Amino acid sequence: MGKGELTRQRIIEEAAPIFNQRGFAGCSMQDVLDATGLEKGGVYRHFESKEELAAEAFRYAWARVAKARREGQDAIPGAVEKLRYSVRRFAETPGIFPGGCPLMNTAIDADDGNPLLRSLVCVAMKEWKARLASIVEDGIAEGEIRGEVKPRRIANTIIATLEGALMISRLEGNRSAVEDARESLEMMLGGIEII
Repeated sequence: MGKGELTRQRIIEEAAPIFNQRGFAGCSMQDVLDATGLEKGGVYRHFESKEELAAEAFRYAWARVAKARREGQDAIPGAVEKLRYSVRRFAETPGIFPGGCPLMNTAIDADDGNPLLRSLVCVAMKEWKARLASIVEDGIAEGEIRGEVKPRRIANTIIATLEGALMISRLEGNRSAVEDARESLEMMLGGIEII
């Protein structure tokens, strides 16, 4: 990477936690300037707008979070064990970014006011659901998961339960809801498994 590309990447990396904690409307360009130590022209040389920077910050944050959540998953044998691992990894891995999950935060923040961020969140959610559904499909094909199980339904349930529990845990200031979600999902996964 050249000097300009390195500077651009540094801006993204330093802006990502700010956008994740404060949201698009709550993060000012002055916050970004303070974090990076750059002048306004230094930032706008690399990004045409605050929206473009926020989009790149989300892409960066989500890529890092998704990678951390998947780390080691490919080495796990069996579809149900892969799903269990995914749930445990979500529940037990500390957040990479202050403020919680960038997917949930950006989804809430961008729901009504930012079509670009909303579309990026929709793509990220679609990819996460597809990845989980694919594991379920593999499990059905391998005879590990009951044939009548709907892969999309399992993926939606896992994501909704984990993300909802994360929100409750953040509001309550403890991990109880995340632990409850992990245990409930473990029971659900036991119910779809062919033993």
